[in-house]
Amino acid sequence: MLLRNAKLATQIGTAPYGLIEHGAIAIDGSRISWVGVDNEIPVEFSHLSEVNLEGRLITPGFIDCHTHIVAGGNRAQEFEMRLNGASYEEIARSGGGIVSTVNATRAASESDLVAEALPRVDALIAEGVSVLEIKSGYGLDKDTELRMLRAARQIEKERPVKVVTTFLGAHALPLEMANQSDHYIDEVCIPTLLAAHAEDLVDAVDGFCEGIAFQPNQIARVFDAAKKLGLPVKLHAEQLSNLGGAKLAASYGALSADHIEYLDEQGVKAMAKAGTTAVILPGAFYTLRETQQPPIDLLRLNRVPMALATDSNPGSSPLTSLLLTMNMGCTLFRMTPEEALAGVTKNAAKALGLSDCGSLAAGMRADLAVWDVDHPAELSYRIGFNSLFTRFFGGRA
Repeated sequence: MLLRNAKLATQIGTAPYGLIEHGAIAIDGSRISWVGVDNEIPVEFSHLSEVNLEGRLITPGFIDCHTHIVAGGNRAQEFEMRLNGASYEEIARSGGGIVSTVNATRAASESDLVAEALPRVDALIAEGVSVLEIKSGYGLDKDTELRMLRAARQIEKERPVKVVTTFLGAHALPLEMANQSDHYIDEVCIPTLLAAHAEDLVDAVDGFCEGIAFQPNQIARVFDAAKKLGLPVKLHAEQLSNLGGAKLAASYGALSADHIEYLDEQGVKAMAKAGTTAVILPGAFYTLRETQQPPIDLLRLNRVPMALATDSNPGSSPLTSLLLTMNMGCTLFRMTPEEALAGVTKNAAKALGLSDCGSLAAGMRADLAVWDVDHPAELSYRIGFNSLFTRFFGGRA
């Protein structure tokens, strides 16, 4: 088909948003075959059936590049306890925190996990999302981690969305292995990674490098195992403190370092040199009422690509709106609307190592979002309003 009479935020070129004011897109099957100015459509596409979009905006399909959307249960009761004055220790003693999610996830079947995740996935699709990253990390044992990854793969079969899976065995230490973090990494996490890879369940490997999780030398052992398997890595880094996680990730050529509120200049420069994307997660910052902001100006200065993602998870970011995430990135961290849109399109694709989506160009997947807006800035400006007109996934509306 030929989509005509549209504004195009191509995410390519030097113009803001890569904007073409009067544009058209030719789609051949699941791919884009041509993008350009409406009155310069090549004759070879003149036979295609035309769709008049009446001046609406087309962006690449959105990409949520960091989620924990497959998980058992929720932590609404914990949320309520915290607002009624309960301390972290009191919540933990009552079975709250990540232990609650681990227990619920371990008790859930694969079909249960898929069924719980689908409404959250549907909410993202309804906002133009075409690619979704899903992490494991709430099993912390072999059987449950594999079950989570199988559920993530199943979602791609249940819904019109591309799923990228990430193994996050190094997320937290299970209660049954308290004070045995080295033993957990070597005897549970890495063997589970090998099993998941053998079953073709893993597209990338992640870890949580933090005082409450794992130390850099432990993450390095996981990354070494990933490297031997030919899998790319990424890292939850510098969220609550600075252990040098981003620098470590960059030394492995990581796709991304995520959260990074406590990232310093040395870490930023290491990321810039390695081509590692910074994934900004305002949902967790908001939910946890943090005050330390990621170094947006330093990232800009060093030309580190910035992606935005929901971090959708039961505890610190029960968020399923990428549009709200964009607004949060602008309002909380002073990102620009142009940076926010790049953060959920071309830079989010980069954070996942994908080269066939995230921009509007010939040869790219025909994953498109069509919006009832006059200007791309409106996508970040509005709060709690979804202006999606229609969505194309692989060339199909």
